Formats: sequence, C-alpha cells, structure tokens
Amino acid sequence: MPENTIASEKNAIDYDCTMEMDLQMSQDKKIVVSHDAYFNSDFCLNPEGDTMTKKDGLSRLIYNMPYDSVAKYDVGIKPYPAFPRQKKMHAIKPLLSVLIDSVEAYGKKLHHVNHYNIEIKSNPKSDGKTYSTLEEYIDLAMKIIIDKGIAPRTMMQSFDVRALKIIHEKYPKLKISFLVDASNKKTADKYISELGFKPDIFSPEFSLVTPGLVKAFHQQNILVIPWTPDTLEEIQRLKDMGVDGAITDYPDLY
Repeated sequence: MPENTIASEKNAIDYDCTMEMDLQMSQDKKIVVSHDAYFNSDFCLNPEGDTMTKKDGLSRLIYNMPYDSVAKYDVGIKPYPAFPRQKKMHAIKPLLSVLIDSVEAYGKKLHHVNHYNIEIKSNPKSDGKTYSTLEEYIDLAMKIIIDKGIAPRTMMQSFDVRALKIIHEKYPKLKISFLVDASNKKTADKYISELGFKPDIFSPEFSLVTPGLVKAFHQQNILVIPWTPDTLEEIQRLKDMGVDGAITDYPDLY
C-alpha cells in the first residue's frame, strides 16, 4: 500500500502487525504522517495531478504549507518503481489525529488491539526548517497520542538521541526505541551510553545485527527489532539470531 497512509496502516492491522509510521509538522503546526519532510517525486503528484522533478519535490516542504495545501497532493496513484507490488489508489498524507481515529475504528470492528510504532523525524540540521522546535514538535505529537488513548500501546522511535531524551524525561511511561543506521556501529554498552539511558527497544539497520549483539541487549532486557529486512533470506537470518521482531516493507514474508 502507499506508505504512511490510512490504507497502509489498515493493511498492517490485516497482517496483525504493529503499525509503523513517521511524523512531520505543517506550517500551521499540525502533525502529519509522512516519512519525508517534502514531496518525494518518485510517488507524489502535485495538486494539479502532474508529476514533479526531484528538485521540485524537494523544494515543497510540508513545514512551508498549511495542512489544507498538503492534503491536495496525491501520494498513491503514481507507480513507485522501488515497490512494484504496491497497489495504486488515491491517497494523501493524513493528519496523525485522523489516521488514529480511522485505524482505531477499523481495529475495533475486527476485534483487533492496535499497536503503534511512531517515529519522530528530526535532526539538528532540521531544527526550525522542517518543524518549529524539537520540543514543540514532540509535545504536539504526544498530546495527540495521549488524548487519543493510544499511549499505552505506542512505542516512540527516533535516530535523534535528543528526541528520545525529551520523550524519556517528559513522558516516562512511553516505550522508547533507539534507531541506528548502518554507519553507527558500536557495542551494546556504547549504544546505551550514547543514548544516556536504557531504551525498551534497540532498532538497528538489519545488517548490523549479530548473535552477540542480540545476546548483549537481551542480557539487559532490551528487545532487538531491526529495520528493514525485505527478503525471506534476510528475515530468516535475523530470526535465527533471535531478534524480537522486524520492521519490514513485506510483512507477508515474516
């Protein structure tokens, strides 16, 4: 399904998966579900229904638009070369509040208890450019999560240790997942030292995972949920190493 849309999250429920999603902020300080802070020309169409160049898409920042302008872009009709199996359908980047209402109603209809994995997309270079301030961005997202009653079923994740520290300090009941990319290769103790506290979940790029790393985190009662193994072989290798789950684009393989 088109990524980070209501349709994709309902599909995750159909697969009995935790719903993974990413957050951005609009100009009017609405929290929008979107991986990118801009409109990726690989799969987004402009409000006129036309394709965009990569440069044009990159220039269209969500934070520079009120949400009613963001909602004019289609993100599901254009074929996405990276994901040839993806179904084509009209879709928009939804508000987090609207997405939660929709998937909670869908889950209730199916007698399914929904679980959420929500990523704060931030880094120092983005401060003041793709969101106002990091703390306000987090607080606005957390208000929705708490007000909608999903906080006990939500884990917050980020690559940005600043974001995770804010969540840990201000919202101590929330589960926290520490994302790391392939360039950040450390021992378990050094990852924990980098973060400054023990996360509930360690979520590395899947190529970083070794049996020793899994064992070291498990000895500290930290779950290991890598991203993004997308082949049966990759997923099976991780299962054999004892991981506790995986973030994947292909839940049918898991």
